[in-house]
Amino acid sequence: MSAENTSKIISKFGGTSMGDATCMLRSAEVALQQKSSVVVVSATSGTTNDLILLGQVAEKGKKEDVQVILEKIKQRHLKIASDLNFKDDELSPLQSHLQELEDMARGILLLKDCSLKAKDALMSFGELLSSRLFVKAMSLVLQKNEQTNRHVFWFHAGDILITDNDFSKAKPQVQDMKEKALSLKGAINRSQTGKGDVYITQGFIGKSLDGFTTTLGRGGSDYSAALFAEALEADVLEIWTDVAGIATTDPRITNKAKGISEISFKEASEMAVFGAKVLHPATLLPAMREDIPVFVGSSFDINLGGTWVKRTVDFYPPVRALALRKNQVLLTLTTPEMLYTHGFLYMVFKIFNDHKVSVDSITTSEVSVAMTLDDSTLLNKSLMDELSRLGDLQVEEGLSLVSLIGNDLHKTSGLAKKIFETIPDINVRVICHGASKHNFCFLVDQTKDKEVVQRLHQKFIEEV
Repeated sequence: MSAENTSKIISKFGGTSMGDATCMLRSAEVALQQKSSVVVVSATSGTTNDLILLGQVAEKGKKEDVQVILEKIKQRHLKIASDLNFKDDELSPLQSHLQELEDMARGILLLKDCSLKAKDALMSFGELLSSRLFVKAMSLVLQKNEQTNRHVFWFHAGDILITDNDFSKAKPQVQDMKEKALSLKGAINRSQTGKGDVYITQGFIGKSLDGFTTTLGRGGSDYSAALFAEALEADVLEIWTDVAGIATTDPRITNKAKGISEISFKEASEMAVFGAKVLHPATLLPAMREDIPVFVGSSFDINLGGTWVKRTVDFYPPVRALALRKNQVLLTLTTPEMLYTHGFLYMVFKIFNDHKVSVDSITTSEVSVAMTLDDSTLLNKSLMDELSRLGDLQVEEGLSLVSLIGNDLHKTSGLAKKIFETIPDINVRVICHGASKHNFCFLVDQTKDKEVVQRLHQKFIEEV
């Protein structure tokens, strides 16, 4: 893959691409080959989970468990540093982060309280540590390729990625970001007319306007990279992971899944929202706003190619891919008060808005409304109680949302007939069609979801 006729490339590498020293050096080679201007990195594999657990055990006052997890994180990163041949004087930033992490964990342990604000600060250390290590990996690769006139610079993502104070799921302040990015944008522009320096930063984390560390939510590193691309007016955004681009469905469901060479922004957005794991659902929004093409490829083998995500593509098939979103629940709210009454749906969605819960799909009748959501919503007892006060609330669990993603599905004659002829023995609980011309989705029992996807993939992808 090459980004021709471009000069400003933002490259993001995921956790598996940061897994160890070998992975980091390989990713640095990719960044060099792609002429990346800014590299955004995730935490090393497993570190974010360790940090989440660290906050949980510290809040419960489990001192010994805290020490075990801290030592595990420390040794993982010092091992990579050793493998990258860090010199003693190069270890200082890494050791400083490790000490800050330990101090914070002990503070949470002492107070037995891990607020969302503290949790964001705690979780930021995964990316801070990995980005320090990647600076060394990038420097080594430049030296190896005799490009010693180029320099590698580290910067804190929060210096540019400005957010609100909604800790754990902070919202980027795009205009503030563009203003903060002016200095870096100028440095990159000047650099590219000369030696081409490389700037390393972190995904997932930012800072509020008053300087507190925030996070964009789990999986937000891709989104971070897209926000940097928007603020810096990049020519290309690259997402490097452990798979060669976007496939027609999850290859773990069927080995008949095919790679997609190019896909439109709208199709890819639908795939991400409805279960495809390659891209974070919010990733494409900044790229779409600035019309920045996105490339998704494998850092483990750049020669495998990948997927271009663009505003316009050469081919718009009726069905491009299938997505599967597991762990869904169906909430059905029934009340005679809906009959010929205005404002009822407003009350329902005001409750969801107040609790900051997103509804995936919805269908209504004269006296009921049915909604699909992630099953984690059931843990929000206050939400469920408020909905129950509006009418009879029924909950069905153990469901999956199957989605056909494509183009002009609302105008495709016979689509529903082909779908349900392919799965005549499968009970379909809810169907949503028409709201989007790119998506046809329905609920099935979770025990049947893979079989449904396999059959539909054969019908709409393999046999075409």
